[in-house]
Amino acid sequence: MPGENLSREEARERAAVLSVDRYDVALDVRSAVGAVPDGAVRTFRSTTVIDFRCARPGVPSFADLVATEVASVRLNGRELDPAKVYDGSRIALDGLAERNTLVVDARCSFSRTGEGLHRFEDPEDGEVYLYTQYEPADARRVFANFEQPDLKAPFTFQVTAPEGWTVLSNAEPQDAPAAAEGGGTTTRFRPTLPIPTYITAVVAGPYHVEHDHYARALDDRSTLDIPLSALCRRSLAKHFDADEIFTVTKQGLDFYHDTFGYPYPWGKYDQAFVPEYNIGAMENPGCVTFREEFVFRGKVTRASYEHRASVVLHEMAHMWFGDLVTMRWWDDLWLKESFADFMAAFSQVAATQYTEGWITFANRRKGWAYHADQLPSTHPVVADIRDLEDAKLNFDGITYSKGAAVLKQLVAYVGQDAFFEAARRYFRRHAYGSTELADLLSVLSETSGRDMPAWSRAWLETAGVNSLTPQVSYGSDGRVVELAVLQGADDPARPQLRPHRVAVGLYRRMPGGALERFARAETDVAGPQTVVADLAGQPRPDLVLVNDDDLTYCKVRFDADSLDTLRAHLGDLSDPLARALAWSAVWSMTRDGLMPAGDYLGLVLRFAGRETDIGVLQSLHLQARTALTRYITPERRASAATELAQGAVHELRLAEPGSGHQLAWARFFASMATSPADLQLLRGLLDGSARIDGLAVDQELRWTLLGALTAQDAAVAGSTADADIAAERARDDTASGHRHEVRCLAARPSAEVKERVWADVVGSDALSNALVEASIAGFVQAGQRELLAAFTDRYFAALEDIWASRSIEIAMAVVSGLFPGLQDRRETLEATDAWLAAHEDAAPNLRRLVLEGRDDLARALRAQECDARAAEAARSGAAL
Repeated sequence: MPGENLSREEARERAAVLSVDRYDVALDVRSAVGAVPDGAVRTFRSTTVIDFRCARPGVPSFADLVATEVASVRLNGRELDPAKVYDGSRIALDGLAERNTLVVDARCSFSRTGEGLHRFEDPEDGEVYLYTQYEPADARRVFANFEQPDLKAPFTFQVTAPEGWTVLSNAEPQDAPAAAEGGGTTTRFRPTLPIPTYITAVVAGPYHVEHDHYARALDDRSTLDIPLSALCRRSLAKHFDADEIFTVTKQGLDFYHDTFGYPYPWGKYDQAFVPEYNIGAMENPGCVTFREEFVFRGKVTRASYEHRASVVLHEMAHMWFGDLVTMRWWDDLWLKESFADFMAAFSQVAATQYTEGWITFANRRKGWAYHADQLPSTHPVVADIRDLEDAKLNFDGITYSKGAAVLKQLVAYVGQDAFFEAARRYFRRHAYGSTELADLLSVLSETSGRDMPAWSRAWLETAGVNSLTPQVSYGSDGRVVELAVLQGADDPARPQLRPHRVAVGLYRRMPGGALERFARAETDVAGPQTVVADLAGQPRPDLVLVNDDDLTYCKVRFDADSLDTLRAHLGDLSDPLARALAWSAVWSMTRDGLMPAGDYLGLVLRFAGRETDIGVLQSLHLQARTALTRYITPERRASAATELAQGAVHELRLAEPGSGHQLAWARFFASMATSPADLQLLRGLLDGSARIDGLAVDQELRWTLLGALTAQDAAVAGSTADADIAAERARDDTASGHRHEVRCLAARPSAEVKERVWADVVGSDALSNALVEASIAGFVQAGQRELLAAFTDRYFAALEDIWASRSIEIAMAVVSGLFPGLQDRRETLEATDAWLAAHEDAAPNLRRLVLEGRDDLARALRAQECDARAAEAARSGAAL
């Protein structure tokens, strides 16, 4: 729609003249239930009253609204003609006074894409559930507003809903729900404290609700009492472990109050687990929303519980970083997301049972950052966000995980006490306001005495990742003469070298075989070479680990002796964080074409079975699948898959019965199984004719096994894939079961099936966001390259129409999810380049997604070349 993509300059101009005193928003969502005529759009009534001021009376401005119909617009008592002032996304406002009141009565559409007010009908019991999701700018799909983060105001919501529904918003209800004319009830909520539009929230439906409370004595001897609630769909209630969620919530609130020195300001704390959610969670103050996949329907590993706790703590950190103090514009999105990501790991280790949080951070979160930071679309942590489309695409590994890793480096650089004292001053100084980078740097300079603008220029305002490599010389006595750290920038386009506070660890093999650290030194690395004087004279190590303890953000490289040690003894590293860093480093080398993919898979086969950290093990499984499908030379793919499957079933049988490791190996084996014997074992586990002691084949694992069989066209004996899927759906007639069904149906190796899925995803917008995701997941199967080859040209032909006709959330999912990366040939790279050359005027963010797909494809081809060279060298050596 014209004007829907708000620019930074437009937002600055509007903020310079407007300030908002209050919103009063009334929503009537009773139309969410009941039938609608065929082809009709299901809508709800939205009435908004905005009191605002204009610093320059007479200057024109605009309000934001994306509505199906606008019944009336009234400005300062003057009726405006909607046909003249509303263009589909903006309401033109002329003749503004110093003080103004805007009243808009509209009908808005319920969402099926997870943007705006999402409506979900539970197939299990027919109940309807609603929730809102706005970031960065979808509140305008629900009510008229000024949709930018720096125009904060108090909000009063009123919601009329069907009888018996639970209705929540950011604030507590003013009183009990009142009977509404025509049926249902109306709930009016108390005014919020000043917040931006994108974190307002409404959750409504027949949710299952559990309650608790949190109490704390404050420094002024008063007591802070926070009502807690946790919600999910009624049909999920039997799986809902609210007590565990409340435990982490209370631990987090204790930690953040102790650390931030600023009482939680938002009254209550609701946590709603909602269906068909596009993201992990959203930090709406007082009413946090999460994807309901965090309500575990079957057995999951400890890593899943740890991840959920991390997300709970991430969103809680936002109650201060983001909600209390909000960035002025999306350039400084990192001011909330990087801090929340860092604080989640920090608080998890300090306050909960999940003390392995920094291992997970080093292993998974930073892996996301390293990948994003090597794409052509990488950007500084403080990004250049020109408009809302830019903002949407920058919820990425840079903004979250690189920013968090940089903050961990900052804590090492300035000290923990100075860092948290800066946070406390930041909250007191800017409470309920909006900030920019300079505001944070100011308080950090005060508390640390460091040159924070220089640090910011190096770490926050430049893109790219550095590599740190040890260079060691030894004397005749075998002791270290000099150990230096070499810093490089792999990308010539991003040559920036940075100051790093790092620890360098020296490791040696002990008599029992363990590889343990015997010396460590911290130092400031600057420039291309830094000598670590404190390690001179140490005995010769078997392994030198730069960035020991993971203090900085970098790619770790090894000297030749250290790499030889890892090839033979990686699994002997006794410290789990050091081991995770070593795994991360060899994976980075594989992605960069410095280690053959076959060598990496060899390490996984030899040492993954000894990995004690379940999160690291699951990452190794994911990376092994990527190496197999993308990085190993095609000629070796089949034999490598066979070896991985054999290794997986071996570890599956060795794993402790009933353990998370056993479950992880079962899932990995299912993803690797291709031989008749492997597929027969999967069938046996599914139909009960085979058994592995301790392995509970629950409903979620059944779908995993069936999905693997379906993709291989290996039906249960005497059946067909379609019949197997239908039977499984009958066992699991739930929303989750429907998503699994859609994924399995799309995975069938049939040209006709692929055509139907393509038509459903690309040729139609009838599917909800969750079913688009499931369809793409089933469609793209690594073992079906030949079937998918026919869609490469069609993908490029459809791109511009997809971008123009779909919501940005769906468009992003389709463009990224269907990129023909499995067609790993030079011809695909050339086809991508041809599209980019012919569409230089295409939407910048569409081009960005295609460029990212291209970069991953080019990386895969380089890795395959590396693996092919290694294979050829091995053959030549064998021949000699």
